[in-house]
Amino acid sequence: MHRVRKAVFPVAGLGTRFLPATKSIPKEILTLVDRPLIQYAIDEARAAGIEQFIFVTSRGKSSLEDYFDDAPHLAAELARGGKADLLQILESTCMKSGAIAYVRQNRALGLGHAVWCARHLVAGEPFAVILPDDVIAAETPCLRQMVEAYAETGGNMLAMMEVAPERTSSYGVLDLTPGSGPLRTVRGMVEKPPAGKAPSDMAIIGRYILSPSVLDAIGRAAPGSGGEIQLTDAIASEIGRRPVHGFAFEGRRFDCGSKAGFVQATIAFALQRPDLREAVLEILAETATRERPALAV
Repeated sequence: MHRVRKAVFPVAGLGTRFLPATKSIPKEILTLVDRPLIQYAIDEARAAGIEQFIFVTSRGKSSLEDYFDDAPHLAAELARGGKADLLQILESTCMKSGAIAYVRQNRALGLGHAVWCARHLVAGEPFAVILPDDVIAAETPCLRQMVEAYAETGGNMLAMMEVAPERTSSYGVLDLTPGSGPLRTVRGMVEKPPAGKAPSDMAIIGRYILSPSVLDAIGRAAPGSGGEIQLTDAIASEIGRRPVHGFAFEGRRFDCGSKAGFVQATIAFALQRPDLREAVLEILAETATRERPALAV
């Protein structure tokens, strides 16, 4: 069984929920406190032992690509000013030459299609998929938890979490064999089932470890829910051929694809920062006790 060395980051979306901010910058560059969403995803992948980072992008994402380049003028300025702490932070955003690759998705045909666009760079190895919209706070990073479990199972693995029954229509939902513990065998999955029709309350979250055969299945797939090429359909075709497991990770997931989730994540991550916690608590208490301000929106 091959070690998981590669990760695919589908970042071709337009981020229309965050307009007008995303008119000029990719959504993945929006910051939680002082780090962009994509940095959280990269740091999680690094902690899991990922060595090759594959970004599926689209037109207008050049600033995302620039983010990972060296910034020699800025580094020199920080060094001259003796700002070693900031220089270290800057260096953590840079990727080694050859470690990162970009491929274009020229049409918005769904998550499955975006992952399929990376097929030549995956090159027949098991690979991870990380959706940067899903930010997961965990003592042990989520993908690292999954890689450790994958070493025992192989096949395909999907991160999962429990959701309220009325929210299942927003997720891919798993049909699981009975059992307990974080690792469960998947016997089926349904993309965005109507309320009351879901096979369980365990929803797929944006972390996957996949067999390269999933890419072949995507290539054969017809459009599914919403007229898009669904990744879940391709994974479902693996059931009975290769192991497919759901993994209930330890940690807290934030949906940074929604405005409310992004605000929630910003507050939660700020409260975890010793340099910000007291100030943020004061701001929240003051804001909660004041009358509703007359803000321009």
